Amino acid sequence: MTTPTGPSHISSRDNPLLKDLRKLAQDPGAYRRLGRVWLEGDHLCRAALGRGIKPAIAVFSESFWPQSPAEWVNAAIKTVVVDDDLLRAVSGLESPAPMGFVLDLPERPALLPDAPSVVLDRLQDAGNAGSILRSAAAFGFKQVIALKGTAALWAPKVLRAGMGAHFGLRLIEGVEADALDELKVPLVATSSHRGEWLHQARLPHPCAWLMGHEGQGVSPALEARATHHIRIAQPGGEESLNVAAAAAICLHASGAAGPAGAGS
Repeated sequence: MTTPTGPSHISSRDNPLLKDLRKLAQDPGAYRRLGRVWLEGDHLCRAALGRGIKPAIAVFSESFWPQSPAEWVNAAIKTVVVDDDLLRAVSGLESPAPMGFVLDLPERPALLPDAPSVVLDRLQDAGNAGSILRSAAAFGFKQVIALKGTAALWAPKVLRAGMGAHFGLRLIEGVEADALDELKVPLVATSSHRGEWLHQARLPHPCAWLMGHEGQGVSPALEARATHHIRIAQPGGEESLNVAAAAAICLHASGAAGPAGAGS
């Protein structure tokens, strides 16, 4: 869409690209059908560029385009400028951003049997899923396996909650539990009622942490696969923790231990 004299301009709400952007911004599963991902706002866009990702399309509002930073101008293969009102109508946010990138949906990577991993078992909340991705990236768990029934990992809300973590992770989604047979690392299940206390346990490293459904926890079938069961001490007396908070605590403890503090 970029021409020798500058970007293409869109002034019709019926433009095919705008129709696709509306779907990508507002429908959590649209990226699977369209094979593309919409990154709204400079933080996610900058995170993608920082990982060496070349956007397929850069999109700017008409008012923002003249003042857009130099690194955005030639960031993508194609560039389009959209009337402000039309771009605001695309967004699912209360305060729409004046720019964004369209990425080609990455191909699903092969599962690495020995990689430190996080397994998401039917997590429903997009914010929880994105927060766990962020913790996984921060604490060195570079592979995330989302079982069927888990929130769509490249959905807009998950992307925003992940804050750029997506671009440093191997994301394998929509698989059956049998895919975990390929893993050679121990499976560690979180629980609110059984297992060793996290602060006393000798954690295996590397391992794969199993993080379960917000209300039901890790499924019985998946729990039966685990070689270790861990619970977090809660002296304040609460019954359980939010799964994203529990994941952050467990992944920090496990990643901080590393090979030197690992047991089996």
